[in-house]
Amino acid sequence: MDNLISIADLSTEEILELFARTKELKKRKKDGEKVIPLLPGKVLGMFFRKPSTRTRISFEVAMFELGGNAIFLSAEEMQLSRGETISDTAKVLSAYLNGILIRTFAQKEVEDFAKYSEIPVINGLSNLYHPCQVLSDYYTISEKKELQDLKLTYIGDGNNVCHSLILGADKLGVKLRVITPEGCQPKKEVVAKVKNKKNLVLSERPEDFIPDSDVIYTDTWVSMGEDNGKEKKLAKFAGYQLNSKLLEKARKDLLVMHCLPAHRGEEITDAVIDGASSIVFEQAANRLHLQKAILATLL
Repeated sequence: MDNLISIADLSTEEILELFARTKELKKRKKDGEKVIPLLPGKVLGMFFRKPSTRTRISFEVAMFELGGNAIFLSAEEMQLSRGETISDTAKVLSAYLNGILIRTFAQKEVEDFAKYSEIPVINGLSNLYHPCQVLSDYYTISEKKELQDLKLTYIGDGNNVCHSLILGADKLGVKLRVITPEGCQPKKEVVAKVKNKKNLVLSERPEDFIPDSDVIYTDTWVSMGEDNGKEKKLAKFAGYQLNSKLLEKARKDLLVMHCLPAHRGEEITDAVIDGASSIVFEQAANRLHLQKAILATLL
């Protein structure tokens, strides 16, 4: 693994190796190791075009706890904002840094950085994919249930998280049901990458999949940068909210997930996100440990 651009680029073995390393690093922190010096003197550049809570903080802390350092790079404060090319920027940053994390809009920008960079590039989020989030999510599930043949139901928008869940499920043998309103389905180009098509179901009917789901996952219905037409889009999601009524026929050992930030009262209710089935905040906590594994592997 030279970069982390998309889960599609990883083998099943590479994902499982990341999970094993995550488990080890999480245990070492729990056992009292405040700093695990795997990356002494290493510096991660973090280039952000979008606001962030979990991605920025978890990667910064991860670098510090691995003995390295992190530098936040705002798009407005770099010469990219004045027309410098990605190729020139990538070449220069390669001389200063040991790796770069990018959180941006266009997936092509991440890919172009990787094309011209001489250091590892990590996709911290693009409009198309969110691999770090979803790798952490599948790791979180693996702490509680077997992934092979697990029934995961995603209810919401066919967005970047949904796309990465699709690619991850295909690598890990998860049976994924993606439930979206008409016009909000995942991109065909992503679905086309799935090799085991029988493990992926696309539907518009959430109630059909609630009773046998091991895990139900949702995300915000309107992503960053989608303010135009927001109200029209939200209207499509009537009946897709994760609430007590929708989940009344769910299994007793159901796990509920949300990648955050949550719009409470829209895609999920307080009773569900704060309820006994929710592992939402375990998801968030595991971002730190999974990101350490990514950094320790790439840098």
